[in-house]
Amino acid sequence: MPQQARLAIETRGAGLYEFTEAAARFVREAAVDAGLLTLFVRHTSCSLLIQENADPDVRRDLSAFFARLVPPADDPAMSYLVHRDEGADDMPAHIKAAILPVSLSIPVNDGRLVLGTWQGIYLFEHRTSPHRREVVLHLA
Repeated sequence: MPQQARLAIETRGAGLYEFTEAAARFVREAAVDAGLLTLFVRHTSCSLLIQENADPDVRRDLSAFFARLVPPADDPAMSYLVHRDEGADDMPAHIKAAILPVSLSIPVNDGRLVLGTWQGIYLFEHRTSPHRREVVLHLA
């Protein structure tokens, strides 16, 4: 029988927020031996990633890379952007969410997430101000 939950993640602005333990707890409490955990973020200006969780430099470098790839709308290189309703980070956040995943699938075996040794699950916040984000966890 599929099980589902919603996880709220409070962000403090742009960056990566790990929630591996919350997802693992959901799987443990579901008491399912084998299956597939699907994660889906219900927003258009953030993403989900599986990424290294050992060295914080990886998170800093990813944030810096995407800031260079898609700078704020007030950067001269982004002068073509029209959608700026919520500030200079609004449309760039939508662009980042369009090129990064908003859903993930992770196998479950022996009642545990089948992640690699250094893999963690992250919400990648693309907005500069704090937000309350919701991730749906679906285990089948």
